[in-house]
Amino acid sequence: MRMPTILKILLGNKKAACGLFIVVSFVLMALFAPILAGNEPTKRVARPHQPPSTEFVMGTTRMGHDIWAQFTNGARISLMVGFSAGLLVCALAVTIGITAGYFGGLVDECLTFLMNVVLVIPNLPLLLVLASFIGEASPAVIALIIGFTSWAYGARVIRAQTLALREKEFVIAAEVLGEPAWRIILVEILPNLISIIGVSFIGSIIYAIVTEATLEFLGLGDPTVVSWGIMLYNAQTSSAILVGAWWEILAPCFAIATLGAGLALLNFAIDEIANPQLRSHKGLNRWKKLAAPVTTPVPAVQEKTA
Repeated sequence: MRMPTILKILLGNKKAACGLFIVVSFVLMALFAPILAGNEPTKRVARPHQPPSTEFVMGTTRMGHDIWAQFTNGARISLMVGFSAGLLVCALAVTIGITAGYFGGLVDECLTFLMNVVLVIPNLPLLLVLASFIGEASPAVIALIIGFTSWAYGARVIRAQTLALREKEFVIAAEVLGEPAWRIILVEILPNLISIIGVSFIGSIIYAIVTEATLEFLGLGDPTVVSWGIMLYNAQTSSAILVGAWWEILAPCFAIATLGAGLALLNFAIDEIANPQLRSHKGLNRWKKLAAPVTTPVPAVQEKTA
């Protein structure tokens, strides 16, 4: 499918269009952060805890840093962690899930055992232990930790779908024709998993951004790097809520919530586009038809004329 066709399909869905607008806005803000910020994010430019004004639209921190500059520059780190961890999770889930589902036998048993082991271990406590062991983890290290500990669920979903596709006629026909396994996987099976892979990728990005902010809020990140999680950590250590500097916490919370909502809308839209039966208006019309009472037409009684 060509890129203009994909964009046309996405823009034709209201949820996808809204989600795409939000995500693209944050990506552009991250790309042009040095131009939009105006000030250095770690440079003291004003008095501490100044409320939002025309000069500082999001106020200042306890150290006199411009929150708008931290907001725009922090998008770079948070998006980098989210997309890189999402790519790693997606790559591991697709590779392991398709391999287990297609080859079966001992390969499937070993990989399924590995998935079950990773699923059984609580994810957040494991992340806390690993981040504590490493110390002040950089954003790249946090992305790697999230990627290598969060692939199991997606791998199970892809494995189940691969098992179903494995029995389809076009896959069996390709095997009968003597096609190699790698070509069957890449040409016959993988294109039919695009919607599942897309949903898994976007869900992994949301999870990675929220998890990174959580780890940094708990003090397990690198405090010298400006990100939305570090902004929350600095606001906590400076008692921003206690002194009434609500704007210091509002900015990173707004960013994480808005970006998460945009990605979630994209996720829902991909589900609706891939499966037309999930489209709300069609489903609603179908239920209305099923719930409508069956009435038989009553013949009109003609009045007798005198």
